[in-house]
Amino acid sequence: MITLSPKIIKTEEQYLEYFNEVHSLIISSPKLGSEESDRLELLSMLIEDYEKQKYPVEAPDPIDAILFRMTEKGLKQADLVPYFGTRSRVSEVLARKRPLTVPMIRALAVGLGISADTLIGLDEVEGNNKKQNVDWSKFPIKEMVARGWIDNITSKAKKTVEEIVQGFISDMGLQESGASFRRTLAGDSPTPTTTYALYAWLARVIQKTREIKSELPPYDRAKIGDSLIKQIVHLSRFEDGPKMAVSLLKDHGIAVIIEPQLKGTMLDGAALKEIDGTPIIALTLRYDRIDNFWFTLVHELVHVWKHIDDTNEAILDDLEHASTDKRESEANRIARDAFIPRSLWKRTDAYLKPSKETINALAKELNIHPAIVAGRLRKEAGNYNQFTDLIGQGMVRAQLENL
Repeated sequence: MITLSPKIIKTEEQYLEYFNEVHSLIISSPKLGSEESDRLELLSMLIEDYEKQKYPVEAPDPIDAILFRMTEKGLKQADLVPYFGTRSRVSEVLARKRPLTVPMIRALAVGLGISADTLIGLDEVEGNNKKQNVDWSKFPIKEMVARGWIDNITSKAKKTVEEIVQGFISDMGLQESGASFRRTLAGDSPTPTTTYALYAWLARVIQKTREIKSELPPYDRAKIGDSLIKQIVHLSRFEDGPKMAVSLLKDHGIAVIIEPQLKGTMLDGAALKEIDGTPIIALTLRYDRIDNFWFTLVHELVHVWKHIDDTNEAILDDLEHASTDKRESEANRIARDAFIPRSLWKRTDAYLKPSKETINALAKELNIHPAIVAGRLRKEAGNYNQFTDLIGQGMVRAQLENL
């Protein structure tokens, strides 16, 4: 009589012993319900458990899956533009410089027949039970120290680098528990290579918000909408309009923080809420221009108005590139129309016969800064060498640098 006394496999030798026995039992074809059959089932379960721990199956890589399907179907990068939106976006995603967005995943799943589970990745398929482990050494320590965000670290420091950085991130409410990030990064700016820099930047933005929070009145979402956006837009005509706009938003309980982006991050702005619900608009002013400032400010204000409800999320924006995200598209559309209504734009002399005179005339008619008209012409034409004297280069940071 066979004694059912197999034990949990702990060694390779034990694994091989059970494996060979399973092979012999399979060949003998034991009768269902017999002692041999029960032993075969038990040994198989022990072997499977050992293999899962010893030889875990890695999640399929989404980019590798896309490249494989391209090879299989004979597709070129240009053939993926309908799924990604632009040629540059295709190139950036396939080079792993940008993550797949939800609209991209949906389009690829339908158009190329790639499983959404594969495109999302194993962590998401399993309900994100396995949180991202934080590698504290990947934070831009030197830059954070140079900017005065954290204390300088010396060989005699009582705290380790990890403790100092972890304390900074945790104090700002960005660490959930253990080694996980609490707040998710949405929008088109986050990439795997800049994630740590972006979390560091967000922590600094939150830190600066807390420094001025006592100056903010209670936030009333009911007072945020088209009327406030129109007020902001019309402030653009003033030379000190940026400072006036920041003050107006603060009067509505919205913190506006100016913090230059960290090295390697392509970031124009962000919209988020503090743990207590205080809305935050953060601007990097990476392009210190009048046109860029106003569009980014209104774009982020739309996010605050319509898209930011969860304090566990931050929307980060790189407005230099087109987006397929619905929230980004809506923020872009509202911001564009707030300055120059689409029903009017293509019938104006500024659009049909662009010149310094027609640009100034339209700006005066719409009660906005000429830089905004010039900036829109430059972007739509893809020609950033024209009207450089109208875009207000270097005219924003100087009046907002102390914010």
